Amino acid sequence: MSESRWIPLESNPDVFNSWATTAGLVESQAHFEDVYGLDAELLGMVSSGVKAVTLLFPCSGTIAEKRKEEDEKIAAQGQPPIDPTIFWMKQTISNACGTMGLLHALINSDVTFAPESPLARFIDECKDKAPLERAKTLEETFLFERIHTSAATSGQTEVPEDLDTDLHFTCFVRAPDATARETETQAHGWRVIELDGGRNGPIDRGECTNLLQDVAKYVKEHYIKESKSVNFSMMALCSGED
Repeated sequence: MSESRWIPLESNPDVFNSWATTAGLVESQAHFEDVYGLDAELLGMVSSGVKAVTLLFPCSGTIAEKRKEEDEKIAAQGQPPIDPTIFWMKQTISNACGTMGLLHALINSDVTFAPESPLARFIDECKDKAPLERAKTLEETFLFERIHTSAATSGQTEVPEDLDTDLHFTCFVRAPDATARETETQAHGWRVIELDGGRNGPIDRGECTNLLQDVAKYVKEHYIKESKSVNFSMMALCSGED
């Protein structure tokens, strides 16, 4: 991690929507909204056209241990190939996981950004860079720090004096099955991909038939089941204006 430490972002649609539109998302394209629960009835309240899902979770205890074990397993044994068009970057700034989740959600969705906006310029600068080089670019792009700080101080909760927190954002998107691309066969499906700047790269989470439902099932089985904490919060990036 670099020496920089940002104010943690609140898992709040108003905060995320403010960040996104300030950074360049064309407002008519998409918006973030709360996912109030993981059962079918509550998932059904979410607007259609889910493009990405963000999850705030306690990165401690069993969850933290299993993340480390999985990173080691992937390094040793590999995983299904990830579609090369997926944009992922390493997190090197403390408490910047909210901005990382936003970048991963927005850049990997079919949304439009205003020309010359911070997001448009960042994508152009980073498209041919490695994940750590992208992280360095974020460290040096002070405009994003200002956008992050403005969003972080506009939430419903007061900014804590102690900025140490074990709460962490990750993001889920869908991507074409990379195996079909590698074998030059017609694409035969989609995959759920988890994008977390605190990990070593994108992680394949299995077949994607319905992004929101598939992510809800995975979160229930692999995150909530592993923790006694109630500090979980999910949002969906959905098509159209709020």
